[in-house]
Amino acid sequence: MTITVRELNRATLSRQLLLAREPLTVADGVRRVVALQAQHPASPYVALWNRLTDFAPAELDAAFTDRTVVKATLMRITLHAVHAEDYPAFRAAMRPTLYASRLGARFAAAGLTPADAEELVPELLAFARRPRTSAEMQAWAEERLGAEKKDGGWWGLKGYAPLHHAPTGAPWSFGHRPSFVAAGDSGPEPTGRAVDTQALRTLILRYLAGFGPASIADVAQFAMVQRAPVRTAFLTMGDSVEQLQGPDGEALFDLPGASRPPAGTPAPPRLMAMWDSVLLAYADRSRVIPPEYRPLVIRRNGDVLPTLLVDGRVAGVWRPTADGIEATAFHPLSPAAWDGLAAEAESLTAFLGDREAEVYSRYHHWWSKLPEGEVRVL
Repeated sequence: MTITVRELNRATLSRQLLLAREPLTVADGVRRVVALQAQHPASPYVALWNRLTDFAPAELDAAFTDRTVVKATLMRITLHAVHAEDYPAFRAAMRPTLYASRLGARFAAAGLTPADAEELVPELLAFARRPRTSAEMQAWAEERLGAEKKDGGWWGLKGYAPLHHAPTGAPWSFGHRPSFVAAGDSGPEPTGRAVDTQALRTLILRYLAGFGPASIADVAQFAMVQRAPVRTAFLTMGDSVEQLQGPDGEALFDLPGASRPPAGTPAPPRLMAMWDSVLLAYADRSRVIPPEYRPLVIRRNGDVLPTLLVDGRVAGVWRPTADGIEATAFHPLSPAAWDGLAAEAESLTAFLGDREAEVYSRYHHWWSKLPEGEVRVL
């Protein structure tokens, strides 16, 4: 079976709850979409506002507080919010990547080895049985490692050790000064870079449920894991997955019976959060981002701007201002598209007004680097 680019787009939108908001709880919504990018504290909230009917941000506050949903360094070695039940497998699948990245050159420059980390982690987790501020964690590192090694040591350990970010308060549960808490008693972890094949299979199947159909390269990009173990994992899955042919002839994999709506399925406009997962979950991002727009919304330093989705694809960017939501379209939009965006903007303005009316304002400097486009305040 061959699948078209537009059918791939609609499959992604369907699984990411972007064809229609759905009446799910926060916990169920997070599980459905697999993982929410969480570098900016507001982004998981805006992401769920886009996806859930009558989303109540207090429900996500509560989920973070009782740790039904947890925030941790996971896929692509960056912060994600995931369902607590998914965390152990995601963590185990990501462990070789975290090991290689966070216990590498910068950690070694502090005079430390991976063996040092393996010895330090249990004591670190014991210290973090209750939430600890970053300053407390750095003081712990200095006490154990000395002043010269504490910075590199803590940098490596905070990304490598199984730590969750602990909520620190309003408006979005987490501030820019993080606190940390041990992920819980999951038993001793393996050492070294060995791949946990069962955990990787679990991550792949969860990824396909939320983002498929997808290629081996897409899975590797989503998690930042090596392609070889992903390829090997697919060979062991048997009837758990089926193979399709992508628009360019590439092999794509999916779950049998998963949602793949027709190409003509309407896709409503959306105002997407910064770093929304649909923009970053693929090696080939053209199913959602036109290639010519990719450098406009994914900046060289890794910032991913809040985007307009029109007919399921990126059509521009948005930012809140004192006068309303300012939308910049990269190409001409129809009156119906503008009307749909205006309705979304009215809802988003009310949503943000209760928390942080001008969210993402620290990133407004990127707007001076955008090409000319049609700008409207909605």
